[in-house]
Amino acid sequence: MRLDRYLANLQYGTRSDVKKMIKANRVAINGQKVRNGSVSVGPGATVTVDGKTVGGCLQVYYLMNKPSGVLTANSDATQKTVLDLIAPADRRPGLYPVGRLDKDTTGLLLLTNDGALGHALLSPKRHVPKTYLVSLAAALTPAMADQLAEGITFQEFTSAPATVAVRPGSEGRLIELTIHEGKFHQVKRMLKAVGNQVTALQRIQMGPLHLPASLPSGQYRELTEADLAALLEAKK
Repeated sequence: MRLDRYLANLQYGTRSDVKKMIKANRVAINGQKVRNGSVSVGPGATVTVDGKTVGGCLQVYYLMNKPSGVLTANSDATQKTVLDLIAPADRRPGLYPVGRLDKDTTGLLLLTNDGALGHALLSPKRHVPKTYLVSLAAALTPAMADQLAEGITFQEFTSAPATVAVRPGSEGRLIELTIHEGKFHQVKRMLKAVGNQVTALQRIQMGPLHLPASLPSGQYRELTEADLAALLEAKK
């Protein structure tokens, strides 16, 4: 990769800023000062800026606990988005949220600049399961649960059979619902179709990824090697 692109991708400034740094004799590769941004940074090369070694992954994978009131989008002129929650040093070109959570929906959201992985996880052919913790306006009846488990027919699609589990002690008003699609407002529409209403919605699992209980709302962390290996397996 070109040196100027490498430094820009690591958030050391715009391409223009980086070129100025290089021309100012502030950048070295393997101890040798470089003044040409087109020089290639080879595997294992040590790059320094003002004598300090720079580095970091160019391809990133973040697991976020999305808060309510934030848009799942790259940018918006008037409202805060999930990309606004990413620290400047952690941003990378092409970083985007994989899938969509409604503005008032909270919980697990994957962000990456690995487009191939994101596309594979969202592909309808792979049926990656997504589990939500759903608060309901009324207790879920056995008849409602049966309808959800059979699949709900809408005008544009029929949902695959869902898995339903009532949380103990909730009197039927807090359930875990696992679906295999990701249609617009799908969980809310499914519950409305069986005669109920969603009052709060949190995604707690996507494929092999679970929402960590220790991850505060609005915060994120990098995927572990085990997380990433499990995701790569899920996309096959």
